[in-house]
Order: sequence, then C-alpha cells, then structure tokens
Amino acid sequence: MSLLERTGPGRLRVLVVDDEADVRLGLRLLIQSLRAEVREAANGETALQTLSQWTPHLMVTDLSMGAVSGMELLRQVRERRPEVKVLMITGFGTIQLAVEAMRLGASHFITKPFDNPQLLAEVERLGRAALAAEEGRRMKAVSGLGGAGMVAESLRMVEILELVRQVAPTSMPVLIRGESGTGKELIARTLHEHSREPLLPFLPVNSAALPDTLLESELFGHVKGAFTGADSHREGLFVKARGGTVFLDEIALMSAAFQGKLLRVLQDHTVTPLGSSTPKPAAFRLVAATNRSLRAMVARGAFREDLYYRLKVVTIDVPPLRERLDEVVPLALHFLAAHAGEAGYAPERRPGLSAGAIELLQRHTWPGNVRELENSIRRALVLCRGEDIEAQHLGLDEGSGEWRPEAPVDLSYQAGKQKALDDHRRRAVERALRATGGNVTQAAEMCDLSRAAFQRIMRSLGLDRRQFTGNP
Repeated sequence: MSLLERTGPGRLRVLVVDDEADVRLGLRLLIQSLRAEVREAANGETALQTLSQWTPHLMVTDLSMGAVSGMELLRQVRERRPEVKVLMITGFGTIQLAVEAMRLGASHFITKPFDNPQLLAEVERLGRAALAAEEGRRMKAVSGLGGAGMVAESLRMVEILELVRQVAPTSMPVLIRGESGTGKELIARTLHEHSREPLLPFLPVNSAALPDTLLESELFGHVKGAFTGADSHREGLFVKARGGTVFLDEIALMSAAFQGKLLRVLQDHTVTPLGSSTPKPAAFRLVAATNRSLRAMVARGAFREDLYYRLKVVTIDVPPLRERLDEVVPLALHFLAAHAGEAGYAPERRPGLSAGAIELLQRHTWPGNVRELENSIRRALVLCRGEDIEAQHLGLDEGSGEWRPEAPVDLSYQAGKQKALDDHRRRAVERALRATGGNVTQAAEMCDLSRAAFQRIMRSLGLDRRQFTGNP
C-alpha cells in the first residue's frame, strides 16, 4: 500500500481554503480522487477555526481573500501548525509573491489557471512528504529518541525514508550510495536510531582516513606489542559494537588485502586482533557507504565481487541535492535553526532568509550537496549581523574573486599530451552515454567506435552505464 492509499488515522488530510464555493468544490472533488480526507473553509478566519480542532497534513489556499489574506493565513499557520505544508494558489502570481510566500514557509506556489494534473501532482508530492514526516515523528516517539533530523520534501527522499523504516529493525547489511556531502552518514545514523537496539553503540569509521594497519587495529583491535606504539591491549570496533552498528564510510578506498579480511569477518562474525592468533566473536550490524560505483570497480578488478554482494543486501541510493531542489529551502531553514545558537542568536532573534537569498539558494547547482548548503548557512549566520540573510552572505556566487590554488604544472610534453587525450576521451564518452541514457551500443555509434572498443574505454575510465540511467 502506498502512502496515499492509506485509510483511517494514517490517511492524507487536506484543508482547502477559497472564498469561491465552486472553486472549493472543484478542488475538493479533485483532491478526493487521491483518497484523501478533504475539508473546506470559505475564508482565513474559518480556516484558523478548523485548524484549532483538526490538523491536516496539507493546506491548499487561495492568496486573495477577505480580512485574513492567504499570506496572513500562511504566517499564522507557520506559527501555530508548523508541520502543516501549505500550497498557495493565486490568479495574481508574480515572482515576488512566490518568493515572499516561500520565505514565509509555503511549500509550493501555483498560479491560476492551473492544470488539474499539475495540482494533483503537487498535492501528491507534498502529501507523501507530510505522511513520511508524520511517520518519522511516530517512529521517534516510539523509540524515545530525538532523531537524526532528516528533512524529506522530494518524492525520492520520502521513498528513502520508507525504505529506512522497513530495513531499520532488521540486522541486514546496508550499502548507502551517493555523492560526497549528500548525507549518507545521517541516513546510517537514522537506520541505527530506529533499529531494534538504538541504545547500543553507533561506531563510524572513515575507511579512507587510515592506512591498512591502523584501520585493522581500529576495527579488529590489537594486543600489546603488536606494532610500534601498541603499549596496551585494545578492543576493536567490531567487538566493541556488542550488537550495535558499525558504519564504514568510503569503503571503495579499502585496499584489496583489507577487503579480504573484511569479507572473512562478515562471513564468520569473528575477528582476530593484530598480534593475536585467537579469534573473538563479534556481533554488529554493518552499514557501509561509498561515493563510487562499486559495480564498475568490480568490473575492472578493483573491488572484490564476493565482498560487493555481501555488502549490497540492501542498497539505499541518495540523490544529489541538485536533483531534489524542493528541499533546498526547508533544509536551509533547518540548518538556520540548528546553528543559530552557535552563532550567538537567541531563538526569538534568529534571522530569516530574504527573497534574494531564497532565489540564489534555488538557483545554485550545489556541487557540494547538503554539506555545502549547511556550511553556507553557518557562514551567513556570522556575516548577516542579525538582519535577514541576504544573497551576498551565502558566498555562493561563482566567479566572485574566490581564491583558487594554482595547479602544479607538468612541463613534460608527453604528459601534457596524454592528459589532454584522456580528458577529451572522458568528455566524449560521458557525453555520448548521457545523450543515449546509458545505451552502450548507441553511444559507441555516436563516437564511431565498435561496441567492444567503447566498452574497453569505459573500463579504463572507471565508468558504468548505470551511472547514466539512474539505475543502481
């Protein structure tokens, strides 16, 4: 059963607010086609009375009404019922009004006349997000934990939360895939928080930050004298977890030798500390993360195939922020609330986001993903000096005099020639794969190459056609 097919207490609830009776009726019948529970209000005052007795997931409201305008209604709803998502509708749509509504907390903005499929798509998208957020609050209440603070406004992130909810209570290994900065560790922590044993340890390790010996010592432990500096016995994280979660980040950068040792641990659930010959039992749930295609690495022999299939019992693919721009402003507001205190602001004096800041946040392509957004908000909180955050405080404008280190120059003619050739080859292959949606045969034809030759070049570049289809 999908989120919007629920009945009873978990059913989507929508409040329609418009001063024209025929418009309210049309919206109610349209939204009811999604099996939602719909109530009506003829004006802002009635809507506020309804909200005092009944809490919808979503409010669909006209902008131009009587004494309490749609914009004033939005302000009051954000104060009284911040969990309610608001979809604004107006016949007088301008960019300025849209930005102002977004600044005040509207989830989306549609102008009249609108297409019924367009409105239904927005109601379904926002409804899914609201129901997932409600489920998240329920999970936190049941577990007694504060939660990891995930924000899900896009359909893909809502689906990820649904998968997390289903997988968290199991002991199955999970592989989280996504670009750097997309929040893979946050998802790992959320999995742990909603596991059967959330009070047991969550132990993160960055596999790329440690050489093999130190990584083995960190995970497996060591005995006194195992290596220079090993002055005492140390218990490894696999044993120390005692049924909790071990999170291995950047697992693609493990050496081939260490991959074999990790595979043995996953098979036997025992570890042998460095310097010892006596294995110890280890109870843990493994969650791994990577920003590279392990499948492509397996194809070129850079990652063990048997370990790959051990890790990918369940996979969670985290989309980059540029593919979920609906979440940029909600995430920005979340980070603003989270970091205002460290910047010295009292809760009642916390700055907001100006129209210019919101416009820039939504226009930026976010190569650094959620981590870049969070750092931009932290920077802006320091620079805005108590006023609303403006675009210039975010530090996102490209070409604005930002310092860049000078790249080292290789004076070798052959090295320069080879680099230029490799760069051209990669651009051509990636362009062809994007244009054909990952169809290798068609991409090879575009490049005037045989399929076999094209595949050899793909392997040499570490490319996998699935990177260009959206499929794992």
